[in-house]
Amino acid sequence: MIIAIDGPAASGKGTLAKRLAAHYGLRHLDTGAIYRAVAYALIRQGVDLKDEAAAVRAAQGLDPGTFDNPALKSHQVGSAASVVSAIPEVRTALVEFQRQFAGTPPGAVLDGRDIGTVICPNADVKIFVVADPGVRAHRRTLEARARGEEAHEATILADILARDERDQNRAVAPLKPAEDAYLLDNSHLDIEGGVRAAIDIIEAVRAGRYEV
Repeated sequence: MIIAIDGPAASGKGTLAKRLAAHYGLRHLDTGAIYRAVAYALIRQGVDLKDEAAAVRAAQGLDPGTFDNPALKSHQVGSAASVVSAIPEVRTALVEFQRQFAGTPPGAVLDGRDIGTVICPNADVKIFVVADPGVRAHRRTLEARARGEEAHEATILADILARDERDQNRAVAPLKPAEDAYLLDNSHLDIEGGVRAAIDIIEAVRAGRYEV
């Protein structure tokens, strides 16, 4: 079974995807970590994020073992990842890896911004997770402060809005729900509530009771 979890940054889709993978005994891939790893490599090298040739080299030389690096979670790297992900050649270099991961038995839960539309258009279940931008900014602020980083909620909100605008209007794989995706708004749901809502959707789809 392949489950595609899409949605904007800090909407809670990452934690949701991990919980769903554990619940169903599937593998999990945070596809955003792949793009953050590319951005982090460029930042460490002191390379311009818009240097397409350098970004493609970084994408082709990624080590999956680095995807759990805590440094990838920083606000700076997240913003940079949105820039490099808009480079068509970078996306091409990373799409095949994601598809192979998803297609390996027993299946997987992938979360990102174009899973149901581009990476796994034939996923068994597609869920598009959203949350109010203010809620997302507050969550991201708390996460940053928990890591010991200085974080200003107003600044993070402005960045989230700018990133949404950039991702929704990019020429390649713009952020949008697949036509057969199920919308899950977790603005006012805690983690447990979001997981229960997602499982309800998945089970209804598997039983044939839920259609878009």
